[in-house]
Amino acid sequence: MGKRGYHHGDLKRALVDGALRLIEEKGPTGFTLSEAAREAGVTPAAVYRHFDGREDLIAEAARQGYAIFADLMAYAYDKGQPSALASFEATGRAYLAFARKYPGHYVAMFESGISIQSTPELNEVATRALGVLEKAAVDLSMQIPEERRPPPQMFSAHIWAMSHGVVELFARGSPGTKSPFPPEDLLETGIGVYLRGLGLVPHDE
Repeated sequence: MGKRGYHHGDLKRALVDGALRLIEEKGPTGFTLSEAAREAGVTPAAVYRHFDGREDLIAEAARQGYAIFADLMAYAYDKGQPSALASFEATGRAYLAFARKYPGHYVAMFESGISIQSTPELNEVATRALGVLEKAAVDLSMQIPEERRPPPQMFSAHIWAMSHGVVELFARGSPGTKSPFPPEDLLETGIGVYLRGLGLVPHDE
């Protein structure tokens, strides 16, 4: 592959885009920096103009992913307003939609082992993204009598775990192909069962 001429910002973007393609294909630990450079059409030495190593490159992919994720979650929350219930349910669906549309970013964020504490920039955007779901949980939990109200952080963590489980098991290939139900239906009904248990939605007659 011939080496391309890049402006400063273009090279960094090309390297991240190349890494995302490799992450989708091989996983976050299944490629080398040399492969990422080759994917971007540059020499391996060029990678070090922007990144200290593969982990640093993956962390930048994760940071970009969290920025997209934060915007999608905020949009879903706002779309559900003024209903706290609609906003809460919408953020759960947005999680699944993000995982499907941005699989490379999703893996970099949640399956690479990169800590959101690894850089201040990554921590800031990840906190903003995950804070949307927690805000939705806070709004909705106010409708539960105080003596039965779970901590909002637990509330949001339960839905995050449910969403993540549906993505991992049924929305990203094996064993999802074996599921007789669409992932969206699994997530929606699962959230419904959870919210009924808290008395936030009526039980079916």
